[in-house]
Amino acid sequence: MNSKLTSAFAAAITVAIMATPVYAENVIRWASQGDALTADPHAANESPTHSASRKIYDVLYYNDKDMKNTPWLATGYKLVNATTWEFSLRKGVRFHDGSDFTAADVKFSIERALSPTSDLKHDISSISEVKVIDKHTVQVITKGPNPILRNQLTNIFIMSKAWSEKNGVTKPQDRAGKQETYAVRHAMGTGPFKLQLREPDVKTILVKNNDWWGLKTYPHEVDKIIYTPIANQATRVAALLSGELDFILDPPLQDLNRIKNTAGLHLEQTAQVRTIFLGMNQGVKELLTSNIKGKNPLADQRVRQAMYQAINIEAIKKKVMRGYAVPAGLITPPAVHGYTEALNKRRPYDIGAAKKLLADAGYADGFSIQLDCPNNRYINDEGICQAVVGMLGKIGIKVTLSAIPKTLHFPKIKNRETDFYMLGWGVSTLDSHYVFNLLVKSADKGWNGTGFKDEDIDNTIQQIESEVDFPKRDKLIAKVWKKMRDNVNYLPLHHQVIVWAMSDKLDIPIVADDGVRFIYTKFKK
Repeated sequence: MNSKLTSAFAAAITVAIMATPVYAENVIRWASQGDALTADPHAANESPTHSASRKIYDVLYYNDKDMKNTPWLATGYKLVNATTWEFSLRKGVRFHDGSDFTAADVKFSIERALSPTSDLKHDISSISEVKVIDKHTVQVITKGPNPILRNQLTNIFIMSKAWSEKNGVTKPQDRAGKQETYAVRHAMGTGPFKLQLREPDVKTILVKNNDWWGLKTYPHEVDKIIYTPIANQATRVAALLSGELDFILDPPLQDLNRIKNTAGLHLEQTAQVRTIFLGMNQGVKELLTSNIKGKNPLADQRVRQAMYQAINIEAIKKKVMRGYAVPAGLITPPAVHGYTEALNKRRPYDIGAAKKLLADAGYADGFSIQLDCPNNRYINDEGICQAVVGMLGKIGIKVTLSAIPKTLHFPKIKNRETDFYMLGWGVSTLDSHYVFNLLVKSADKGWNGTGFKDEDIDNTIQQIESEVDFPKRDKLIAKVWKKMRDNVNYLPLHHQVIVWAMSDKLDIPIVADDGVRFIYTKFKK
């Protein structure tokens, strides 16, 4: 371990603590490999960003530590008719500046999340109107019946309308346009912690909101949180082992036994609601990075299937993931409604069959292509991509790997600037519709970088959102999954298993979405 790195990190932590009032009795110093993309709660549909927002902002309905959908700022609801949800709002709630939380803030926040620059607009696209009935009652009108609206509201964070207007942030940050707004580094929510300092990719400091409405039910003991993104794996582990950190979200798999056997430290483990997979742009006439000109090899289902069958997922599980992965045949994990073991069965790893498929498609000599991969988002993401490069090479597909930070990688997918890419997808609603709406339904921009377009499937996805006959709805879900499997829209890799590492003085329950819920934290004496 480089002593200069450790010393520099220790100095940074010391400065961070000294730069703020020293009043906190219980401080948690933690790290992971990559920072939230922004402090604007509606600008980025990305799990670490949602996790960061959840500490500062509240939602109408909350996924608790057991991923159970729980009334939060909403205390209940009633269906006025098939398309009108009336929510009763919690009384006595205040924003961090002391101002009252009202129905006007809910209306404002939902409408803001539906704005063109919002990355959450597709999550709640069924909403057509929001009406304020009185100070603590709001109606949400949908375009059709929507049986999963409460689930879809779990990432729609409620902002202060007055604060947003005062600071010129009534619309979400335009991340695609690289816009910098006041909401990128500042926040005004009703949540359990207040944002004290935000230095993107350097550190974030939160302090306890002693006026939080939830303290009676969730009497957490955390006074201050100091978060430091640390990309280097060895540095993260060294800081934990030395006591400079209390908790790391993503300990390197190769260091788990070392951490487990270190006095004063322990691990927590669970299956995550996230699947890792590869996307292929089948929708363009010619790829950006291939030696094949005038046509697109990925447009041929046989080529996509050949790539699938050339990937030895058991070898990746054993050598790259050290057993901490569950091979996947679907791009969604077992906790999600619509998942079935039958559809999750993988096509067999078969180099001979893969070569024949390529030859039948007219690519007996293979072709070249670039694989775009993040290097600071998923567990061993770059290592997985390196393994795939070697495996595809065995069937003649010459892959060049481009591994870059997630802040550069994700825009390439959304801007259609990649032919072949890694993505991991968590499902906050725990329903297949969330996957279909963002990864299958055709769209010019968004997370579906495959270029897949099927009008019948688009219509089926629309039906799924409004179908209240659940047996019928389940048949529609199964239809879409079968189409995806037959078409080989994506190359599923594995359902991710997450491990957290922390000091024995901390009891932080691990959550299946990998989002830290500090409101459940206990300090051991």
